[in-house]
Amino acid sequence: MALKKQFGPLGIIPLPGCEKLACQVNRYLTEWRRREPKAGCERDSFLVDVKVPRFKSGEAKGILPQTVRGLDLFIMVDVCNYSVTYDLCGQQNPMSPDDHYQNLKRVIAACTGKPARINVIMPFLYESRQHRRTVRESLDCANMLQELAAMGVTNILTFDAHDPRISNAIPLTGFDNFPTSYQFVKTLINLNLHERFDKNEVLIISPDEGAVERAIYFATILGVNVSMFYKRRDYTQVINGRNPIVAHEYLGEPVEGKTAIIVDDMIGSGDSMVDVARQLKARGARSVIACASFGLFTSGLEVMDEACREGLIDRVLTTNLIYQNPQLLERDWYASVDMSEYLASVIDTMNHNSSLERLMTPSQKITTKLEETVKN
Repeated sequence: MALKKQFGPLGIIPLPGCEKLACQVNRYLTEWRRREPKAGCERDSFLVDVKVPRFKSGEAKGILPQTVRGLDLFIMVDVCNYSVTYDLCGQQNPMSPDDHYQNLKRVIAACTGKPARINVIMPFLYESRQHRRTVRESLDCANMLQELAAMGVTNILTFDAHDPRISNAIPLTGFDNFPTSYQFVKTLINLNLHERFDKNEVLIISPDEGAVERAIYFATILGVNVSMFYKRRDYTQVINGRNPIVAHEYLGEPVEGKTAIIVDDMIGSGDSMVDVARQLKARGARSVIACASFGLFTSGLEVMDEACREGLIDRVLTTNLIYQNPQLLERDWYASVDMSEYLASVIDTMNHNSSLERLMTPSQKITTKLEETVKN
């Protein structure tokens, strides 16, 4: 089916720390559009140069060396990339999520309303874990979304949001939350991590109550069963802004002799994931595979190193939507789930004002992939 006319000439702005993923996406887009010369949109590159210089005081500004007038602009930002640094008073400081978000606003401001449309691609949604209020506290994620909408952003694109209901903060602005399920299934099959998806051999595990919906989707599509843990907390004290976890309690069917696939949106420090894996192994799980959209590894890689040495976790899969430490890519227990082709498809489809339904609901693609696996 022929693509619709472009909304506007395509332009992609990768903010500092997002260049690698943007280049991979750009390669797919340029290759696809060379094959469709009649579309009138083929170019050598769709990347738009951007500069975010800093003054000695640490303050910064956004600069666009070329015009963006009339472009259908996609600004990519990785708020988790701590490898990007800046100089302040002679010291190198890693950029925090706050710094990346400020850069995003600077670049939007530098556009001065000239693009035909501004779309923000933020794979890991800034402040997504601060999505609801339980005491007197800020609602940072909702404030961020409303601020971007007020600055003229038309669409905000994210992946596996911690709580998709945060879109209620901007009901009149485009908010698309894309799944990573197909790419994980494809990677699991390609790596031959198990012989087949069979409910007698595989069990999908939700590590807490917040990931249940995601785990149920995986289990339903794969035709296997789902079980879960819930976090028993000590509500008499607060440590680092949260009630500490006392234990992970298991609810579900026997896991003995099965491959347990833990499905979550992120791995933070890794402690909770390891605790869940330890309990699964204690219950007789044959192998444990951890799948998370975002691998933050905030306490370093030693936690997972030790867990894998103990035989608690067999493999860990996360996407390349955020920064991946080069040391992580060298670990034999780690496998990267490439999302660049999928993201390029999202951008290409949106630029042509076509429906995103086939990308938002990959159920048929997963079913087809499983059928191909069985035939082979």
